[in-house]
Amino acid sequence: MVALIVIAVVLVLLVIFLIGIYNTLIRLRNQVDNSWSQIDVQLKRRHDLIPNLVETAKGYMQHERGTFEAITQARSQAMGAKTVSEAAKAEGALGEALSKFMLVVENYPDLKANQNFLSVQEELTSTENKISFARQSYNDQVLFFNNKIQMFPSNIVASMFNFGKRDFFELENVAEREVPKVGF
Repeated sequence: MVALIVIAVVLVLLVIFLIGIYNTLIRLRNQVDNSWSQIDVQLKRRHDLIPNLVETAKGYMQHERGTFEAITQARSQAMGAKTVSEAAKAEGALGEALSKFMLVVENYPDLKANQNFLSVQEELTSTENKISFARQSYNDQVLFFNNKIQMFPSNIVASMFNFGKRDFFELENVAEREVPKVGF
């Protein structure tokens, strides 16, 4: 009889332990999803600002059609990204296109003095900073989650309930790691 009670207590403790690990994994997965949502919000803001920046510049930069097309194409690809790795690649290309655009802007002093352009540029700079912070936060959450699903004993529960490793938001080439220069 005592043996049955001990076995029952051990089983109950084991179930409580497994429930605790499962709930921790759910919480961490939700934190990763929330962090990605924060990045997504800032990327959407960035995507919304770019047409305003381009439209303001078009009147001044009539001979820069290729530059505008590159930004538009990069923005479309970034908006269509479905996974974290696709988004990282597309956002890197968009950042590169914006950097090239800002270099071309240097040749147009009237544009650099335009109040609308300066306002949109300031918004874009602020958004780039927010994106950088959100990326860092997301990657921290992914690190916590990935550690938890790979470490014993939570890796057992993670594999039982198909918790999969998440990708970091990493830019692929070194040039893409730099924030676009938008200062004058």
